Amino acid sequence: MKAPVDLTGRLDGKVALVTGGTRGIGLATVRSLAAAGARVATCYQRDTAAAADLATAGVTELIVQADLSDPASVAALAAECRTVFGKFDILVNNAGIDASELLTEVSEERWAHVLDTNLGSMHRTTRAFLPLLRNRASIVNIGAGVALRGLPGRTHYGASKAGVVGFSRSLARELGPRAIRVNTVAPGVIETEPDAGLPAPIVKRIAAAASLGRLGSPEEVADVVVFLAGDRSRYMTGTTIAVDGGM
Repeated sequence: MKAPVDLTGRLDGKVALVTGGTRGIGLATVRSLAAAGARVATCYQRDTAAAADLATAGVTELIVQADLSDPASVAALAAECRTVFGKFDILVNNAGIDASELLTEVSEERWAHVLDTNLGSMHRTTRAFLPLLRNRASIVNIGAGVALRGLPGRTHYGASKAGVVGFSRSLARELGPRAIRVNTVAPGVIETEPDAGLPAPIVKRIAAAASLGRLGSPEEVADVVVFLAGDRSRYMTGTTIAVDGGM
């Protein structure tokens, strides 16, 4: 017998983890998942004040400080989530950093840091949470539009986010037998995100290049994440959805 599906878009009874959920796209995703009925856990590294505000708002059931570059910290996060929730239905790998430097200015240390933060941390978190994911769970990885089209000064960032696409497509193949879906959301330049060193004129030019002629909002990205988390996308896996206003 096939498992029942819910085509209403609701996520009632589902349990979700969103990494990096105290600002920007991560925060919007936490709020959108909770509004759809999911029980939400999140983690943060440094945004202590934002985490306190989120806890006060009562949107999440668990907020954990974690360093996703540290395997021991990731293991501790998974253990705490297991204790509170048991199993999970949704994993949103959102935590990461932006970066903008010409290749000639990128040191070996900086290159390694950007790739590890955006791709290595995703690998560590996903691997730690695989035993906690129910069959038919959904993994949504946050990539970036720049990985699909390229942009000067973004070789390290673009490479890390292109890796997210490859990671997602291959993992979708691995987890297909468990009916666990793995997809990527690739945002364009989002209102709260262009703070990693891109000059304001470049941000303005990017916005003008979008077919819709504007930057996106974190909530518009979160809406797509919620769609991929639920049953309405039940036959989608290994795909990348660009949320970039038509770049």
